Amino acid sequence: MLVGRLTRDPEIRNTPSGQSVATLSMATNRFWKDKSGQRQDKTEFHNIVLWGRLAEIAGQYLAKGQEAYIEGRMETRKYTTKDGQERRVTEVIAENMQLGSRAAGTASAPGSFNKPVSAPQRPQENNTHQIEEEIPTINLDEEQDEVRLEDVPF
Repeated sequence: MLVGRLTRDPEIRNTPSGQSVATLSMATNRFWKDKSGQRQDKTEFHNIVLWGRLAEIAGQYLAKGQEAYIEGRMETRKYTTKDGQERRVTEVIAENMQLGSRAAGTASAPGSFNKPVSAPQRPQENNTHQIEEEIPTINLDEEQDEVRLEDVPF
């Protein structure tokens, strides 16, 4: 399980069989206080791969700087570069995703995450009402600096 911000826009491709695949990079942060009481932080970068409908949703709604929650499994694969060197890369193969809030200062796209998303405008026929769906957000900026043991419910 990862909660972080995208470091770039998702890249969407299709396999020869027509299946969608998206790749993205996510940064996660960890904060703590060292023995002297100084605040420390560490950032890790993760390569994420999404398949099928999840890839299509990521391509449509995710953007650089946006928060996201990803559940998945770790997978390491190896490949040979053009110059014959063998390389290994570890990726998270996403199995579940939740969209978070967009980065401050980014332009709102259709379906902004700060407002409920509504169905596209269509001519009114037989007084059909539009359905509005609210997309939950994850706001990392509201998190406290440190997790305290007394705050853990178990």
